[in-house]
Amino acid sequence: MNPLLAKLRQLRTEAGHASHASSPTPLTVHPERSETHAESGHGWPQPWGARKSKGPAGAQSVPAMPPELRRLLQRHAQLKRGLTMVPSSCDRDVPGIELSPGLRYTEAFADWLVPPRIIDAGFARMDPVHHDRLLHFDTETTGLAGGTGTRAFMIGAADWQEGRLRIRQLTITTMAAEAAMLRAFAEWLDEDTVLVSYNGKCYDAPLLATRYRLARLPNPLAGRGHLDLLHPVRRHWKHQWPNCRLATAERQLLGVVREDDLPGAEAPAAWLTYLRGGSARNLRRVAAHNAQDLKSLAGVLLHMATLQEA
Repeated sequence: MNPLLAKLRQLRTEAGHASHASSPTPLTVHPERSETHAESGHGWPQPWGARKSKGPAGAQSVPAMPPELRRLLQRHAQLKRGLTMVPSSCDRDVPGIELSPGLRYTEAFADWLVPPRIIDAGFARMDPVHHDRLLHFDTETTGLAGGTGTRAFMIGAADWQEGRLRIRQLTITTMAAEAAMLRAFAEWLDEDTVLVSYNGKCYDAPLLATRYRLARLPNPLAGRGHLDLLHPVRRHWKHQWPNCRLATAERQLLGVVREDDLPGAEAPAAWLTYLRGGSARNLRRVAAHNAQDLKSLAGVLLHMATLQEA
């Protein structure tokens, strides 16, 4: 039996015994004021309340509900609302192939700009780097606060393959698949890989480091070169643009205007809704958002390298 329900029954019984023991005179309640089993909504006739019964002389006051029972009833109602909050859906399709139980993988190629063989990274105070070594990455997570309670449910990465941008994404559809996702992502990094991100040094990389540590896996990002585009973008345009978010940079530098884009702040709800049996529609929109982030990362990097050459 559910412990919460067992405790409720015990308190009901104790409250009933206490009422009978302290009230030898029968309780008088007008029939028109009594609540039926169905109307009370608590599964029993309403025996508690703060009001006095207005019956004839000698009628007893209704005993107050015990505070502990009141709290348990409120908690029970909250749990019931949480279980029925997300309706089940037939739209459960998450794109990609299943690498392992609960882990989906997608891969696509985009004709997106043409990278030079050697990219001048002086704008980020780094040495020139061959474009084959770059790995643009971005995560979609359960929140923005960080800490051990925040996890990545999607990791996207993009690299250049024969002049085309390859976009790969890993998505977990169960909590248990996180370790498999972390192992798969680690296989995408070589010893000479240079990471490219947007605020990844402060958010994505530390978050993944925490998840690898909790999974007792070596952190593949440790010791890698990391080109965080947020900082050079701020140095160049913080006094000209209203903000330096990636959406602003891609619009100003690349002319990218997103349509039907799911805001990043709604990504956690999209994934949690799917876990609870809801529709996968918004989870697919998260994947589209993540893919565009990766394309914009590559585009902003090439644009910044061109400015450095000029």
